[in-house]
Amino acid sequence: MTESFRPRRSVLYLPASNERTLEKARSIPCDGLILDLEDAVAPEAKPAARLAACEAADSGGYGRREVAIRINGADTKWHHDDLRAACDAAPDAIVVPKVSSADEVRELADQMAAFSAPHHTKLWAMIESPVAILRCEEIAAASDRLTVLVMGTNDLAKELYAAHVPGRLPLMTGLGLALLAARATGRSILDGVYNDVKDHEGFLAECRQGREMGFDGKTLIHPGQVAGANAAYAPSAEEVKDARGVVRAWEEGQGSGVVTYRGRMVENLHVESAQRTLAMAEAISAIAD
Repeated sequence: MTESFRPRRSVLYLPASNERTLEKARSIPCDGLILDLEDAVAPEAKPAARLAACEAADSGGYGRREVAIRINGADTKWHHDDLRAACDAAPDAIVVPKVSSADEVRELADQMAAFSAPHHTKLWAMIESPVAILRCEEIAAASDRLTVLVMGTNDLAKELYAAHVPGRLPLMTGLGLALLAARATGRSILDGVYNDVKDHEGFLAECRQGREMGFDGKTLIHPGQVAGANAAYAPSAEEVKDARGVVRAWEEGQGSGVVTYRGRMVENLHVESAQRTLAMAEAISAIAD
């Protein structure tokens, strides 16, 4: 499985200060975990949460799940110690909130190297402000260490003075620009969280919207959201069947002029999309076994 097709359908935030939650996460069928030292942890609990997150990430107890640690922002007194400890723990990724410039990314990458973070520990940048949206392509392209953009839609809505409404019209410009930046630079991108854990239909609608836009997956705040995100961001059986048919028609029709499948003209761009669908289905099947 290549990095490009590592499933990130469901990436669940967990407060690193909650030992019981960290233990329970070993059996949650999400694709990724973000052990949180920032918003979910009270100031007085942050040092203990840092230790717990690093021990959990270093334990290897989460199986095939991608494990990231979200540290506190660069404007806080905990940032330096968080970053050093996270580099020592060597998780799959370190998530940094409120990244707003390419210079910040380069500085973070340099610090990770100085702290001897292994090559496999990547940088994920949270996009949470108007200035970050406007600089998103520069941010995404600033370092090879950065592999994933994470939308912080709650903070973005706050900065925009925008309302949280079904369909997310006030956020669509920002979401679209960030998505364009991710695709232009070859990065993955995760949609923001859905706040109402009791509104299952609303959550599923937002998952469908994110998938249709092109996001790779969704960040989550509750284990009950995992199954819905996994289903929404996985190719359906019909999509897989259709992708196989497109590839087969293309291979069989080479040299014969116009290639069609189910009455539709097939060009190379359709084949590339079909191959990506099949690669994602294969990657999901591999982690399900």
